[in-house]
Amino acid sequence: MKDIKFMDFCAGIGGGRIGLENLDMQCLEFSEIDKDAEITYRNFFGQNEENYGDLMKINPNDLPDFDFMVGGFPCQTFSIIGDRCGLEDKERGQVIYGLIKILKAKKVKYVILENVKGLINHDKGRTLKVILELLDEAGYKVYHQLLNSLDFGVPQMRERIYFVGIRKDLVDENFKYEFPKNSDKKLTIEECLIDDDKSLIFNEKHKSYLTFLKYLNNKYNKGKYTIDKLLKDDFKIIDTRQSDLRIYHGKTPTLRKGRHGILYVKNGQFRKLSGYESLLLQGFPKKYADYIKGKISNSKLLGQTGNAMTVTVIEEIAKNLMKAIGKIKWQIKRY
Repeated sequence: MKDIKFMDFCAGIGGGRIGLENLDMQCLEFSEIDKDAEITYRNFFGQNEENYGDLMKINPNDLPDFDFMVGGFPCQTFSIIGDRCGLEDKERGQVIYGLIKILKAKKVKYVILENVKGLINHDKGRTLKVILELLDEAGYKVYHQLLNSLDFGVPQMRERIYFVGIRKDLVDENFKYEFPKNSDKKLTIEECLIDDDKSLIFNEKHKSYLTFLKYLNNKYNKGKYTIDKLLKDDFKIIDTRQSDLRIYHGKTPTLRKGRHGILYVKNGQFRKLSGYESLLLQGFPKKYADYIKGKISNSKLLGQTGNAMTVTVIEEIAKNLMKAIGKIKWQIKRY
């Protein structure tokens, strides 16, 4: 599959890239405006590739020729926790127009885009309708579906909408793409929560522990939990990001940029979720988490990972696309 070359737009820290590289596709360059994310990205993939920066300022003629576009275009304007101003947001919502400009100019064959679940109902569905029309008018046969990362081998509940496009002249009217339903790769929560950094132990030695005790005694949680009861089961996931405490077993809630507060129990102690562990929860192979350990602050890495695409989902979507167009001979990289 090295004959398929792609570019990584709104690249973040490269979750989409790894998904395609796992199918032996070749990444040429990338585009990312967040300088901190770029540092992490270069730690993963090397220092020599060109970052084209703000894609709204890219002259498509300056780009190399490539076959495949992958991108997680900015989600804040469409998110259920964002300001929901959608395509009227001149800074972020308009990025879809920049991506389509590049698709048309470079005559890209295939495209996978990702966004948040909130896009589906934004502006009573009109925003989604506009995006689908824009891709259609640009010459692409387009499919979209809501998928949950939990079904794709990682123990994280994460619903996202995915768009798959193929240039219309490459297929006939009978062509049909079907989204994958799951992955045969299965990571357990125990395989992800493996950071042994002692500074992540959360107990009375931390200033915020008193705040946690007060939180357990607020009007939503009072009388429901005791420390002993919470510490009883290893790998119990405790989400303190809402007013009411929420407990999960075998999975975590959605990782999100700027919304930390996930604790878990291990060896009879509370531990804070680390950026290293969040990479694993997003399907990043362990070697990438090892590359970055100690090089990026935990808070920054948590934020970057919460903003990333789930590697395994992109891999399975692209695999189904390659099967649909008849490119089925490749060696899938194993972790």
